[in-house]
Amino acid sequence: MDTPFPPPAAALVPPDLDAAARVRRAYSGLLTPDMMAETLRHGDRLFATRLVPAAPIPRPLPERPVDLSGLRFVSEGRAVDIFDYISRNRVHGLLVLHDGAVALETYQGGNDARTRWLSMSMAKSVSTTLVGAAIRDGFIGSLDDNVADYIGELRGSAYDGVPVRDVLQMTSGVAFDENYGDPASDRRRMLEAQIAQRPGAILRHLAGQPKAGAPGTLFNYSTGETHVVGALVQAATGRFLSDYLAEKIWRPYGMEQHARWWLEGPDGLEIAGSGLHACLRDFARFGQFVLEGGVIDGMPVLPDGWMEEAARPRHLATGQALDYGFMWWPQPGTDGGFQDGAYRAGGIFGQYIYVNPARRLVVAVNSARSKPKGAEAIPDIDFFNAVAAAFAQGDR
Repeated sequence: MDTPFPPPAAALVPPDLDAAARVRRAYSGLLTPDMMAETLRHGDRLFATRLVPAAPIPRPLPERPVDLSGLRFVSEGRAVDIFDYISRNRVHGLLVLHDGAVALETYQGGNDARTRWLSMSMAKSVSTTLVGAAIRDGFIGSLDDNVADYIGELRGSAYDGVPVRDVLQMTSGVAFDENYGDPASDRRRMLEAQIAQRPGAILRHLAGQPKAGAPGTLFNYSTGETHVVGALVQAATGRFLSDYLAEKIWRPYGMEQHARWWLEGPDGLEIAGSGLHACLRDFARFGQFVLEGGVIDGMPVLPDGWMEEAARPRHLATGQALDYGFMWWPQPGTDGGFQDGAYRAGGIFGQYIYVNPARRLVVAVNSARSKPKGAEAIPDIDFFNAVAAAFAQGDR
């Protein structure tokens, strides 16, 4: 006689979480692998979004496959390979472009080339790139302009007198607690305002933040700072981020799928620091766009030298080194230096666009890791450096 199975235990995570509960649990690192992947795959169902229309004719991505199956490297004293990186880091999509052609493209966990994925903080780098476009178009006069001159809600706040440049590099001096796991942090309060879908609530919260230092004297990573960037672009151009992205980059560069961007509420501003949903191939195309200096079919979209300035290491007014650009992260090579001029956009749970101008290389990654930060088994920069090394110096 067969032994009956025991009755099922209580579910580790309730299967019928509403949007608010699901996103709170995600930020707290309390979702199972399948639910984490589903949340990132269908994040555009959690909040109101705005459409970023695809191009009528997609920009081709020619295929020139490179066999990277033998890629091995040392990470934190351990010998690992590309299969370790994909499986242990819960990578659901990996795409490598070299000279604009697909060298490697692979999907896991039910994803495919059509899957839209939630970008999280990769959106920050897209938002600041649109500031460059607005400067090129003459809507923003200078990086030295007072950001409050454009955003009336910030007049008289700690942001009044802060140059646009300091907002872009998160050195405004305005206090903000980015702790994802603390429900009382500014980041989580910003999330609660988004969950409530109340347009204007986030900007009001930011306008009430205290000053922590003079502009340019300290670095404080702040998703709130990127919300200011989104408000700046909207105020200066008269267009929402999604519309300006579609006009300047998404459609002209030939993105193949519609994207969607989280909103603070119906008809409100985009959550400029997170929530851009796009397919991996279009994230990679965005990386190729910036690798090419922000020029589309011979027409510059960004000011001359914008990406070199946006992605370089810099110094605070105090002289302290700052390995952060205009919401891009300059990326050191294996020797710790920045000779390749490489940089990345990155998001919690493991989303990346890595750009290496010296190797003419773009790597796009979508992951579904268990915690917002620190859950990677293999540091992503070690993998990116290994991929860069696979494209020999002679190919530069």
